[in-house]
Amino acid sequence: MKMVRDTTGRFAQRPHYEPSELDRECEQIVSNYLRRKHGHVVFPLDTDDLTALIEQESEDLDLYADLSDYGEGVEGVTIFAPGGKPSVKIARELSEATSQNRLRTSLSHEFGHVHFHSYLFDTSLRNMDLFANDQASRAGQELGREQVCKRDSMVNAAQSDWMEWQAGHVCGAMLMPVTVLKDFLQEEFSSQILSAGTSIDAKMRAEVINVVASYFLVSKEAATVRLLRLKFLPESSFTPSL
Repeated sequence: MKMVRDTTGRFAQRPHYEPSELDRECEQIVSNYLRRKHGHVVFPLDTDDLTALIEQESEDLDLYADLSDYGEGVEGVTIFAPGGKPSVKIARELSEATSQNRLRTSLSHEFGHVHFHSYLFDTSLRNMDLFANDQASRAGQELGREQVCKRDSMVNAAQSDWMEWQAGHVCGAMLMPVTVLKDFLQEEFSSQILSAGTSIDAKMRAEVINVVASYFLVSKEAATVRLLRLKFLPESSFTPSL
């Protein structure tokens, strides 16, 4: 990780992670937790374990929050607390839904903010130079403490929205760790996927996405983004419905 200029104006500097760095740290976090809790590493990651991971690093986790005041499509909010742990709110409808795919996506996304971004707000109050200007400084102390996360950007935000992009990548890295996913693809599809490249036809591509989504208990959208980012599926002649 290195610090770079924050072009959004929220901070003077912000962390830049290579995708491989996020993949490596997330897999280590999940694997270490599962070994401590269960004595072995097994996927799919249980929703209760994902919840426990957030609770370890947050002050409070509300799984039945009313987020309607934040606007349409908001499914998670992380509220940073300089000098303390952040609080996480998840939209009530996700916890009450029959399928837990969206809940798991939101939980892992918010974990990304909690684990990788909380320190920025502690640092900003100790060293106000982190903020780009006085206006950003006031925002960081007040409204800027809330990270509002919408459904449309949970797994595939624009890279210019760096906090959401990083949390979205963490979402895939937590639920579908790179080595676990690679081993799964090799076992299920042998060499058809990892070495086939652009020769994979639409039918095979759809099958891979469906199988990955079903096994790891994620949405097809999350599976698609993860497979594309890791280059386990070719981008050519492929238009994801995100």
